[in-house]
Amino acid sequence: RMFHDDELEESEKFYVGQPRVLLLIYALYNTLVARSEMVCYFVIILNHMISASMITLVLPILIFLWAMLSVPRPSKRFWMTAIVYTEVAIVIKYFFQFGFFPWNKHVDYTKDKPYHPPNIIGIEKKEGYVHYDLVQLLALFFHRSILKCHGLWDEDEKGDSSSNKEDTDDELSLTGGRRDSSASLKSVNLAASVESIHVHFPEQQTAIRRKSSSSISQLSHRSSFSSHRSKRGKYIFKNINHTTLSLYFLQCKLCAVKSHCGLCCFRTLQVYVPIRQFFYNLIHPDYSAVTDVYVLMFLADTVDFIIIVFGFWAFGKHSAAADITSSLSEDQVPEAFLVMVLIQFGTMVVDRALYLKKTVMGKVIFQVILVFGIHFWMFFILPGVTERKFSQNTVAQLWYFVKCVYFGLSAYQIRCGYPTRVLGNFLTKSYNYVNLFLFQGFRLVPFLTELRAVMDWVWTDTTLSLSSWICVEDIYAHIFILKCWRESEKRYPQPRGQKKKKVVKYGMGGMIIVLLICIVWFPLLFMSLIKSVAGITNKPLDVSITITLGGYQPIFTMSAQQNQLKSLDVNEFNEFLRSYRGNTAALQFLEGYAREDITRADLEGNSNSLWTISPPSRQKMIQGLRDFAADFTVKKYEIFDFSLFSRTLEEVYPYYIKAPSDSLAKPIKQLLRDCKWENITVSLVKNGSEEGAREWWVLNQLGKREKTSQEGLELFIFSDKVSPPSLGFLAGYGIMGLYASVVLVIGKFVREFFSGISHSIMFEELPNVDRILKLCTDIFLVRETGELELEEDLYAKLIFLYRSPETMIKWTREKT
Repeated sequence: RMFHDDELEESEKFYVGQPRVLLLIYALYNTLVARSEMVCYFVIILNHMISASMITLVLPILIFLWAMLSVPRPSKRFWMTAIVYTEVAIVIKYFFQFGFFPWNKHVDYTKDKPYHPPNIIGIEKKEGYVHYDLVQLLALFFHRSILKCHGLWDEDEKGDSSSNKEDTDDELSLTGGRRDSSASLKSVNLAASVESIHVHFPEQQTAIRRKSSSSISQLSHRSSFSSHRSKRGKYIFKNINHTTLSLYFLQCKLCAVKSHCGLCCFRTLQVYVPIRQFFYNLIHPDYSAVTDVYVLMFLADTVDFIIIVFGFWAFGKHSAAADITSSLSEDQVPEAFLVMVLIQFGTMVVDRALYLKKTVMGKVIFQVILVFGIHFWMFFILPGVTERKFSQNTVAQLWYFVKCVYFGLSAYQIRCGYPTRVLGNFLTKSYNYVNLFLFQGFRLVPFLTELRAVMDWVWTDTTLSLSSWICVEDIYAHIFILKCWRESEKRYPQPRGQKKKKVVKYGMGGMIIVLLICIVWFPLLFMSLIKSVAGITNKPLDVSITITLGGYQPIFTMSAQQNQLKSLDVNEFNEFLRSYRGNTAALQFLEGYAREDITRADLEGNSNSLWTISPPSRQKMIQGLRDFAADFTVKKYEIFDFSLFSRTLEEVYPYYIKAPSDSLAKPIKQLLRDCKWENITVSLVKNGSEEGAREWWVLNQLGKREKTSQEGLELFIFSDKVSPPSLGFLAGYGIMGLYASVVLVIGKFVREFFSGISHSIMFEELPNVDRILKLCTDIFLVRETGELELEEDLYAKLIFLYRSPETMIKWTREKT
């Protein structure tokens, strides 16, 4: 060993010998200490998600536009700002908890109003108003203690003191001290009075680069600083940029003009200039540790997109119980859903354009617009649209949290800078089964591959046309898939002359057979199981009967609702089944219905409307009934005079009715005795009054199951089960519709796979694709470096290769 210490070795043995649970606690604590900065960010964002007020809004914005953009870490000024701001917020919230304020007298009435001023500001009276603020303050002090333990808390103070000692009141000098832990803004540090103004100019780029803080970099910077002090005037005019030069002349004017207006301008510059210089240094860094987190940003946006699709009701008004499938099936697109989807998709497109152009300035502007826009929308507009507070909207809180993850990744991308070269798809970095299946799944998403190819062509400098670009992308994708298969063949080689194992044959082949059989018989299985297994009972809400003779005025109308519609209990249902014992047709029909599918309707015998037929029609109907050659809907009837009290109509009443879900009700012949309908008695009742005679019909069914003395009709309704609303869009097509729309379309693709292999042998059976894959990556590389003429030459070489089978054979031979 290079270094040996008995105490350290004993200590290491002691910690290794501890229980696993204790070691896990140690590891979690060390992780917490190492990521205390992220813990503070998480607590601040969580506090804002729960409080959702203007008081807690300031710190999240500062996190995304100041702390996460600082190189290499946030400054002491930021942490002190966060600590002091949290303490002031706690005091303000405590002060406004007293009951003598007017808005605290009706807390129960105003606590759920999103636009109530105390709720917006965050000074409303509530239980536990300061719990999360105290946790936030505890996290900030914990991070402060960690920085102090590592000597990173007062780092920038030392740098500023060393430079202030050497600066004088009448000359400009270079700021001393190394670039500190807060990634100092290289700002113009104006003093409190107009007479003494110190302008800190940027360091010379050749003297020091943007690196992490260390004693070596500090000493090298100080040595470079001292070597240039002898040539101060020459150094200043050589390294002053346009911004600092204009500020130099501005300070001369401020020294000359000592008026109130000049002082106001001076105070404004004290705030504006450091912010401007901070973003200027961010866009033009001395050193950029380039990275690529676009994939993670894209995944965060995709998760937000999924949250919007499946939780769109949380972004609209009075739509808490809405269902996206039912809304789309009714050809209705909610406005809130449409706006959120378009905005989310638009931000993904803009982010892709900035990534391809590799413009940090555009990303900074986009970050600022998104941070302010999203916070203004989520905490000031959305509560008014949904009429509920943000803290009560769980889906919106989840969407905002994922968006905060995106903001953090965007800030990290800005701070490190975009990569200089964007080569291929992130899924094509390695050649294994995981990348193969993920890449093929990526290509199966409708319009995603096409949209990505067109966007890449629009925002990338190239000499290729759109068709040529798509050709290169398609060749690269095909070669990558072949490369993955060839690598898998090398990992799992198949010896020559050995038959395929039964595991492979029955595993892969059996799975394909089962899949093809399921596709062929899918409509029949789906339509038979959708109602029997997942079907929903469709009980009738209203049963109406109308009896007419020919085309004349109805003689009887009656309806049954609510209490008149009764379900059979267990004893009645069993008795009903026993009555058809021995009737095979009836029992076969009853197999498809359960007890809850049968409803008995009790209809009153008296018609609910008067018989208002005109005298000429009355006489004509009587004559028609007496004509034996007349054709009426009843099978047998008796000639009777309307003045008589009662007559019987035989086999005219269907006792059992089937109510399908997609057609009109129809009688059930299997349940009728000898396939004959029931008999009913009809009678015409007259009631004379001063206004004249009133007539109505009274009907009574013969042979009812429920032996009641009251006149009336009894009707049994057998209701078919209906498919669930989520699967109604498939069940509505029917068996033939599913065969035409699903089976035939899938069969077409399957047939192309089995019958089109012979036409692509020369492009599929390539033993070694390394040289072709390298040619494609070379095209990507020279495009990124700006060698557009070489790009054209390599593309022509690729096209010639695919036009020449002999050359393709030479290029794809196995290496010997």
